[in-house]
Amino acid sequence: MSTVLYLVLPCYNEEECLRDTAAKLKEKYAALEKAGKIDGASKIMFVNDGSADGTGKIIEELYRSDSMFCGVNLSTNCGHQNALIAGLMSAVSDADAVISIDADLQQDINAIDEMLEKYEAGCDIVYGVRNDRSSDGFFKKITALGFYRFMHAMGCHTISNHADYRLMSKRAIESLSEYGEVNLFLRGLIPTMGYSSDVVYFDVKERQAGVSKYTPGKMLRFAIDGITSFSIRPIRMITLAGFIMFIFSLISVIQTIYEYFVGKTLPGFASIYCAVWFIGSLQLMAIGIIGEYIGRIYMETKKRPRYHIESRLWRQ
Repeated sequence: MSTVLYLVLPCYNEEECLRDTAAKLKEKYAALEKAGKIDGASKIMFVNDGSADGTGKIIEELYRSDSMFCGVNLSTNCGHQNALIAGLMSAVSDADAVISIDADLQQDINAIDEMLEKYEAGCDIVYGVRNDRSSDGFFKKITALGFYRFMHAMGCHTISNHADYRLMSKRAIESLSEYGEVNLFLRGLIPTMGYSSDVVYFDVKERQAGVSKYTPGKMLRFAIDGITSFSIRPIRMITLAGFIMFIFSLISVIQTIYEYFVGKTLPGFASIYCAVWFIGSLQLMAIGIIGEYIGRIYMETKKRPRYHIESRLWRQ
């Protein structure tokens, strides 16, 4: 029996590439169905994450043109992770397996074949892992490498060079739905679920149209907690202030020690000066780190919904 496969694509201001993406995926689905790998009831789902351009209209056009396409419109921009969750939860009732992929299709869609093979072999989760980062700029390459190393050092067992290109079985997604936290970081959460998993390697392609929505600022916030929130921004500002003061303290300490040895400072001044700078900056950093955890507790206790669905474009 063929697999009912749903493809979920979070979309935010993707009007420049969406039609081309839809055409390539439609062709891919036709090939998979002809090869008997997926069922004719399989669908391609676009999740409109409160786009400000014509993305929503294009999704509606695709939906009306072919029953293979369906869509979910969120009432406002909720962020990539929440849009992805909205798509997964909308698809799980009808799908045997769901693959999430970016709307720009820089992730090679030919890896879907191998993902399905591993799913048929018994894997509930199959991670798409990029072969290398040769297509990235120097800054992104260095920060990405540092990010994964830092996450591993902190005890978060993410899959290196894996974004959100993955296959999940129905039971894996149903289990994911039991996680109620607001602060979602799926790349760290899903590997903890314990289901049988494997990886598929792929090459990253050049973006055909539009620009990346992950600016350096967005990548930094995502590396911190996956979702930005203005309610804890002052706490992060304190953390940043503490870090800046710590850097200045190191510079000042070096200067003070130098002046001490060349006899330009009063006895006892160096030790007091260094102590004040070090202790003050470390205290600010400590308060900021504690504040990060308090901020997350604050957000979790609100129990606000992750997203609101404005409309669904769906037919059997």
